[in-house]
Amino acid sequence: MTREEFDFLYEKKDFEALKPFKADNAIILSAGFASRFRPLSEYCPKALLKVRGEVLIERQIRQLKEAGIETIYVIVGYKKEMYEYLTEKYGVVLIENKEYQIRNNHSSIYAARDVMGNSYVCCSDNYFPVNVFTPYVYDSYYSALYAEGETSEFCMTADKTGRITRVTIGGNDSYYMLGHTYWSKSFTEKYLHYLSDAYAKPETADLYWENIYMDHLDELTMYLNPYKDGAILEFDNLEELCRFDPAYIKYSRTFDPADIPQ
Repeated sequence: MTREEFDFLYEKKDFEALKPFKADNAIILSAGFASRFRPLSEYCPKALLKVRGEVLIERQIRQLKEAGIETIYVIVGYKKEMYEYLTEKYGVVLIENKEYQIRNNHSSIYAARDVMGNSYVCCSDNYFPVNVFTPYVYDSYYSALYAEGETSEFCMTADKTGRITRVTIGGNDSYYMLGHTYWSKSFTEKYLHYLSDAYAKPETADLYWENIYMDHLDELTMYLNPYKDGAILEFDNLEELCRFDPAYIKYSRTFDPADIPQ
């Protein structure tokens, strides 16, 4: 099926014909420590911070469910017990990444390998002002924002079809990786093969899952999915969070764990 045919069927709401493109689930990566959020992260994982009145990961779970994604897995590690309430409140399934302290985020993908298919792969600390998720997706993609001038982010080049053909660390006037991704079943199967090979090598411990993808761009088809500025937010440090939610300004001056928004 071509993208034009997919768009036509989606507009007609012919969901029977679109069944092969239905998202099976979402995988939310939330195992890490978020060291740049010290001292807050020593007491509460960044994903569980309340931002503008709503817990970050809860907002993302709610948006996924509103888009029809009912099966949601949360990959946990650091302070895993603090996520347990989500199973009762939202019906999510927690998967423990037992290697989060010695491996980078590719270990969370590895922990979820048995449940992945047509899957959204999300970061728990992203904030979407407007819901970006849809129940049917044409093909694998990485969401992107455009940076004018120089940036140190992972920058993408795409061909005329939108397929990502090159990724560099840093660039100028470029689309860069930020936010959620979508993995088709075929992409997932191929990627997990390369991940399995890499996982056996000690020198791969520090790799992001994106590094493994970048090593196999020719075999792993993923499209650049551009969003407008402000559609996807990520708080890399406390200063960025303070600018978005002034309630956190006091933590940059004095800190009392009891004051963390609940």
